This record gives sequence, structure tokens and C-alpha cells, in this order.
Amino acid sequence: MSTTTEQVTGWWATAISDISPGVIRLRGYPVEQLIGRLSFADTIWLMLRGEVPSPGQSALFEAALVSGVDHGPQAPSIAAARMAATCGVGLNTAVATGVGLLGDVHGGAGQECMAVLADIRGRAATSPAEADPTGTGPTGTGLAEPGGAGAELAEVVSGVLAGYRGAKRYFPGFGHRFHPRDPRRDPLVRAVEDAVRDGVVEGAYLRIGLEIERQLAPVPMNVDGATAIVYSELGFAPELGRGLFVLSRAVGVLAHAWEEHGEGRRIKGPIPPPLLPAYRGPKPRDLPTDRGLEPRDLPSDRDPKRSSSGPNPGNGG
Repeated sequence: MSTTTEQVTGWWATAISDISPGVIRLRGYPVEQLIGRLSFADTIWLMLRGEVPSPGQSALFEAALVSGVDHGPQAPSIAAARMAATCGVGLNTAVATGVGLLGDVHGGAGQECMAVLADIRGRAATSPAEADPTGTGPTGTGLAEPGGAGAELAEVVSGVLAGYRGAKRYFPGFGHRFHPRDPRRDPLVRAVEDAVRDGVVEGAYLRIGLEIERQLAPVPMNVDGATAIVYSELGFAPELGRGLFVLSRAVGVLAHAWEEHGEGRRIKGPIPPPLLPAYRGPKPRDLPTDRGLEPRDLPSDRDPKRSSSGPNPGNGG
């Protein structure tokens, strides 16, 4: 069976980019019109959503992207990239090492939180209480106006939290292993509140997030919860929440990998050389004699003549 030209060119058909000699169009816009006129955040939005964001959408989107850029070398994604940079690999490999650690546990809470927010909104919007429009929220939403939570929303949130408690699971987007109160939470929440006031976003996900925080008190919202609200309000799918975090954190990963590269150190392990990981295995022991005689030309722990100079500092590991 012969293959037509249309079948070949349609193999990787895309609605994102139109490329031909001398032509680069992104979502239909000539790239020369975008350069110098759209910010990087605007371009990310365009590539993912197909249209240019409004100024209000752009400002809120960029605030979320900036918030996740870095969290220092104690973050596994950053530490791994720095370690890789000392092992003779290229900068791209060091960055890939760090970004590759962003999974369900480290880097995935935002996506999970977005999914929970969407689930709660769906449940609240279809709860029986919405049939009684007595001030708990606009009919058809089951959500209160800004400043309060509808009775049905509080009940739905309570049920969801009970499920997490019953399963002894951490609720995504709330609490932090390092910060008593995440410094990124307040500016992001204020940015969403401003966007609601200006009519940029609806505010339903913000109300859900604040109701969760109220019921989880004193555990506060963290950056994953705050960015989950932002991305949900802006209409991004939960799966893209993680993708956007990866884009954001890749900036910090790159900066740290480059800094470590400039230090010129080789094979930098996870802890300083004078220290060794705690050993909790069996005590020193000899291999049974039925496995053969012990080689006489190899030093052992019992050999007082064994060298104590340690490994060659320039190799090994």
C-alpha cells in the first residue's frame, strides 16, 4: 500500500506552529510580531491556549510562574541538578536531572490540588442546596459570593477533607515541611482577589481554596495551593498545572546548575567528604571458608598495613 504525501505531512500535523523556509508562525502569529511585544509568560499562554492573554490574565499568570522559580538547594530538584553539574555532564543534562525529579511527591501537589478544587466545584455546583437560592450563592454554582462560603460548599469541603483524613493522606497544597507560613501564599491570594475585583477571573476556585484553608486551620495554604487556585481560575487543566510548575522551577534549576558549574568542584556528593552516611547493616564479618580461601594479596580491615590514604580525590564515586 502506497503512502500519500498528505499522509506523510499529516503524521505530525499541528495547530501550534507553522514552519516553512523564511516563515515561523506561532498559533498563526508571525514570530517577528511577537518578539519584543509579548512577554515570555504571554508566549507560554499563547502556545498552550492558542490566544494572547488579556493584560489582567497575563499579570496573574506571571505572578504564579514567578512564585515557583526556586526554593534553594534543600529542594531535591535543585540539589540533584547541582550535584550533576559536578560530574562532568553538560548543563542540559544537569538541568534535565533536576527537572526529572519533579514527580507526584516533589512538584505534583499543585496538579493534585487543582484536581481536588475542580472536584469540589463540581460537587458544590450540583449539590441539592443550590436549588434553594436563599443567599448562599448564585443559583447554578452552589458557591457563595466573595467574602463567604455557601453552606453546601462548606459541607462538600468537609466531606473531602474527611476522606483525606480517613486515608491518612496529606491534603495537597496546604502546610509546608519548611515554612510555618509560606511567604508566597499571601501575594498570590491578593493577586487573585484583585483579579476577581477587576473581573479578570470568576473567583469560585479562590472561595473553595479559602474554605479549605478555613477548615484546615491552623494549617495554612502553601505555594502549590495558591498556584493551583491561580491556574484553575485562569482555566488551565490540572495536568498543565504540573507542566507550568516544571517550566517555572526549570529557571531555578538552570541558575543553580550554572552556579555550581562555575565553582569548579568535582563529584560533589550529597554530604561533605568528612562525613559518611550512617551504616545500619550487619556488623563486620568474614565470608565462609567454603567460598574459597581469602586472597593473600588483598588488604582487609584486619590488616594493620592497609593503606589509610583514602581514595584518589580526583576520581571515584
